Amino acid sequence: MTERQKYTVLEKYSGFELRQYEPCVIAEVSSLDTYRDAAQNAFGSLFGYLSKGNSNAEKISMTAPVIALTEHGLDSQAWKISFVMPAGSLMQDLPTPTNARVALRDLPIENCVALSFKGRADLEILKRKESELRALAEENSLELKAETRVCRFDPPFKPGFLHYNEIVIPIK
Repeated sequence: MTERQKYTVLEKYSGFELRQYEPCVIAEVSSLDTYRDAAQNAFGSLFGYLSKGNSNAEKISMTAPVIALTEHGLDSQAWKISFVMPAGSLMQDLPTPTNARVALRDLPIENCVALSFKGRADLEILKRKESELRALAEENSLELKAETRVCRFDPPFKPGFLHYNEIVIPIK
């Protein structure tokens, strides 16, 4: 089974969770494109880094989710697509990417709200789920940042109705 990003559920609400994500390192590609194109275009560079496309020519384990992040709304053309490095990875111990598009970045411990759903994560569904999560958080007096993360957990060849996804938004 693929390792998943580590977190603790702080509180369960009706329809979503408040989580505390552990600090981690991500490999990230910035893309000035639509959500769909950014995700497709960045995946190869990120997968290349894991598949010996690094200064040590070493293979790095794949983890889940693949994260697409924007701070400008889901219609944005400014995305960051990232893979979470295996738990316990430290920036100074990871090999340098050989592809200049790939950057490594530390993520600190942070609290976020998360809404899970099944099915293909097309843009219209993502907009509905993001809107739903922001409304639920507001109803529960949780103040959110502008950033939205689309977290996908399944490979593209898996049937769409079986896909597991999350919308994750950091709290202020």
